[in-house]
Amino acid sequence: MSMNVDYTSPSAQYFFDMNNSTLFKEDNQNFINVVGQNQLNTLENTSLLDIFLSIDHIIEPHYHQNATELVYAISGAAVISILNPFTKELLHFTVTPGQVVNIPQGWWHYIVTIDEHTHFLAIFDAPNPEVVLGSDILKFTPADIMAQTYCLNENEWEQVTEPIKPDTFIGPYQDCYQQGNVYQNHYDYNPHPFGNWC
Repeated sequence: MSMNVDYTSPSAQYFFDMNNSTLFKEDNQNFINVVGQNQLNTLENTSLLDIFLSIDHIIEPHYHQNATELVYAISGAAVISILNPFTKELLHFTVTPGQVVNIPQGWWHYIVTIDEHTHFLAIFDAPNPEVVLGSDILKFTPADIMAQTYCLNENEWEQVTEPIKPDTFIGPYQDCYQQGNVYQNHYDYNPHPFGNWC
């Protein structure tokens, strides 16, 4: 028991319905529900994301600066990819129901679904999960900084990153295929062009 929670308070909460706490929703098959201390005030060092995805959807590349994440597969299948910052190796784990992947705090990672009706839980050892999203890094880092740092053409960088929406969370966007992007359907989409799936 923690000294930070007043269990005698009449405002202490012990029940919460995650169905009423959507963090992000693309459509009725692709959404994320959340519960943390902001939703349930008696939680201490635990929080949870309840994630539902259809095939070929991606939880965008990101990292959690304040928590380790344990991903537990309930239904469907997904490939969880993690960049090990010590070895610079990109690890890929195919998960199906009952399997888990541990993602250490601060490690860059993303999730690609490979089956319909994929459902998993992301469990964190923090009262509220914090996140740095790849879409935000790409959208808000000034083009001149990216160009000078990485020897890029500033105008080309601006053009390439223009369609990126901040706070993407789940990709691709619903209007992605109408924008004339490269990936037209899941048959010609390889989420891991640089490595094999485990």
